[in-house]
Amino acid sequence: MENEESSSSSSQQHWIIEQEILREKLMTEDNFTWKLLSTQDKGEGSKEKEDEWLRYIGGVDVSFSNDDSSMACGTLVVLDFNTLKVVYEDFSLVTLHVPYVPGFLAFREAPVLVEILDKMKRNGNPFYPQLLMVDGNGILHPRGFGLACHIGVVADLPTIGIGKNIQFYMFQLHHVDGLDQSKVRELLRAKENSSQDLITLVGSSGHVWGAAMRSTKASVKPIYISSGHRISLQTAIRIVQMTCKYRVPEPVRQADIRSRDYIRKLEMNAKRK
Repeated sequence: MENEESSSSSSQQHWIIEQEILREKLMTEDNFTWKLLSTQDKGEGSKEKEDEWLRYIGGVDVSFSNDDSSMACGTLVVLDFNTLKVVYEDFSLVTLHVPYVPGFLAFREAPVLVEILDKMKRNGNPFYPQLLMVDGNGILHPRGFGLACHIGVVADLPTIGIGKNIQFYMFQLHHVDGLDQSKVRELLRAKENSSQDLITLVGSSGHVWGAAMRSTKASVKPIYISSGHRISLQTAIRIVQMTCKYRVPEPVRQADIRSRDYIRKLEMNAKRK
C-alpha cells in the first residue's frame, strides 16, 4: 500500500513538471489565421475567399464502457461551421492504464484524442479542424492547464474548454483562486432574476478564469467556457454562442452522442456473442 502511494505521488510530481513545461507554450489570446463571421453573415461569406473563414470545427470526447472502466472510446467529429452538420468522424477504442486523478485528466485522455487528430492530419484530410472544442476544461483548472489546454498545445490547435456540470472535478476537490463550488453557486444565484445569460468567473486575485453561460432559453444548468489554447475567452464565448442548438455546443454534443453510441453497440455485440 505504501509503495502504491509512493508511486502515485511520484507520477503526480512528474505530471506537474510536464504540465509546467507545456504551459510555457500556452497562449490565451487569439492566434489563428482564419476569420470569424458574425451571426448575421454566417454562411454568406465570399466564396472566392472562403478558405479565410472559420469553416471546420472539431469536437472531442471520451466515453467509457459500463462493463470495463478501463475500456474507452475516444471520438473526434468535425462539423461544418455554416451548417453545424457533421462532415467527418473517427473513433479509437483503447484500454487505458492511467488512472483518473483529479487535476490530471489530460494524462488519461489526451493521448488517445491527440492520436486521432494526428492520424487525420497525416492522411491530409481536407476536413482537419481549424478549431477544436474539448469536453473538459481549459485554464479553468487548479494549475491553469486543463485538458483543452493540454490538447491545444500538443496538437498546436486553437481549443476551447467546455465544462458541462458545476460538479466537475475542480469544484469538488480544489479551489481555483477562490472559485470553489459555493462561490460559483453564489455568482449564479445573483443572476437568477437577471436577463443576462453569461457570468464571468473572476477569482479572488481579479483574474478571469472563464465564464458560466446559459446557452439556450430552455437551459437551467449553465455550461462552463474557458480558453484552451490560441484563443481568447471573448472569442471562445462568441463561437460557443454560435454553435449551441441545444445546451451543449454542437461539436461537443455530437462527439459525446457518437462516442457513447459507438461503445454501446460494441458492448451489445459482445453480449450477443
